[in-house]
Amino acid sequence: MLQKTRGIVINYLRYRETSVIVKIYTEEFGLQSYIENSVRSPKARNKIALFQSLTLLDLVVYHRPDGGLTRLSEVRCHTPFSSLPYDFYKASMAMFLTEVLGKALKEEAGNPVLFPFLFDSILFFDQLEADFENFHLQFLLKLSRYLGFEPESAEEIFGQLELVARPQPEETQLLDQLIRSRYGDRIKVSHWLRRNALDYIVAFYRLHVENFGEIKSVAVLQEVMK
Repeated sequence: MLQKTRGIVINYLRYRETSVIVKIYTEEFGLQSYIENSVRSPKARNKIALFQSLTLLDLVVYHRPDGGLTRLSEVRCHTPFSSLPYDFYKASMAMFLTEVLGKALKEEAGNPVLFPFLFDSILFFDQLEADFENFHLQFLLKLSRYLGFEPESAEEIFGQLELVARPQPEETQLLDQLIRSRYGDRIKVSHWLRRNALDYIVAFYRLHVENFGEIKSVAVLQEVMK
């Protein structure tokens, strides 16, 4: 049955010679995978660009209530990005956030609260012209609320991690500030503090998200954000 929905691209895999299997978090049906044929052929006219990570889409999809791999009937970009794919720092951050979302989003059902948060956060990130160095940290902390394990303070994070060494006061202060902050708030921190905060937050996710495992893009992001 054909259905309309908005979607956020998570990632895609090449399938056969010219097709892809694209994973999309949809507004109506949660996390879904679709086959899109001939998207990598010479006649596709760069259609593959629609399936880059975090792209916001308007879709008409073939939906099966019993689940399973289906196809896209229509696909178009909802809002073209103005900076996210073109800014080296933002693109690196987007790669990291996509990997996290690929592990954290599991529901195959619509979530009327989570989807608008993701959609609006991505739009805001694209439109931010400055003070986005901590966006990935703020995003993960805010996302945890919708996933059911939002921390109220840095002490809660540290307590659950059962750290051997006591965190530095600056680390506690930064995490508390990030928890309370809004996107775009100016929070000036050193590289090592931002790096440590990310390590703590990723470890916190690993505690709460089943099969979260290793986030390979962390190392790339840490190097880029020096």
